[in-house]
Amino acid sequence: MGLGGCIILIAVGAILTFATDWHMQGVNLHMVGVILMIVGLIGVTTFSSIARRRRVMVPPSTTVVEEERHHHGPRDGYTDGYGV
Repeated sequence: MGLGGCIILIAVGAILTFATDWHMQGVNLHMVGVILMIVGLIGVTTFSSIARRRRVMVPPSTTVVEEERHHHGPRDGYTDGYGV
């Protein structure tokens, strides 16, 4: 789960906890909201600690040297017999 998913969990949990007054038999929506917010916070802290450890290693730059090739004669491989 990425950072966006964790933030969505926190938002849905906050909505269930603070913005609803629904009552379902056998389900405490306020407790479900608190649990979702806690899981979202755990995900954010885990994601941020993993992202902090991850370092981007830039490969050392390499210099590309192109060699010029000198062609003796026409490029199509045809010669006139005199080596030209």
